[in-house]
Amino acid sequence: HGIGTARAFQVNELAGTFAGLAMGLNGITTALIVPILAHFLVH
Repeated sequence: HGIGTARAFQVNELAGTFAGLAMGLNGITTALIVPILAHFLVH
């Protein structure tokens, strides 16, 4: 994913910015939601 973000920066600075933002937000969202879902799936 990082390689794709770096490539997006090579193509267009704005595209790279949005790619990095999307990757960061996805990581934060995953870190917050997966433990909650795992709790409900295990019990």
